[in-house]
Amino acid sequence: MAGKRWLMLGGILSALAAILHVAVIAGGPSWYRFVGAGERMAQAAERGSATPTLVTLGIAAILMVWALYAFSGAGVIRRLPLLRTALILISGVYLIRALALLPIVILRPELVDTFAVVSSLLVLAYGLAYAVGTFMRWPALKDA
Repeated sequence: MAGKRWLMLGGILSALAAILHVAVIAGGPSWYRFVGAGERMAQAAERGSATPTLVTLGIAAILMVWALYAFSGAGVIRRLPLLRTALILISGVYLIRALALLPIVILRPELVDTFAVVSSLLVLAYGLAYAVGTFMRWPALKDA
């Protein structure tokens, strides 16, 4: 039961992140700046370029697929293909993204800002939810 809860949490977090990405598109350039997407993305949005929208929609779509895999692992929706593999990879991506801050803190501390720290801590929570849930549900995730 606990493993299901961890994966549900991971799925909810990923779904919320996907929704936030769609909200950023609607919010426009100031939202791109607020969420730390970078000045180039914000300026491209100001110019009416399709690139920020397409990139952000792509990220939102990936995050929603990841949410579906978490929900599948929790047994809430039907079993998706390559479930174990996908959950391991998703956990790894989130954890690597979270831990990527460490070398920057050591080698280029001037690049570390509040956004970098907060976003790293958030994705660390995401990665832990997926990893713990996957570990706890491992036997149930076996191919049928």
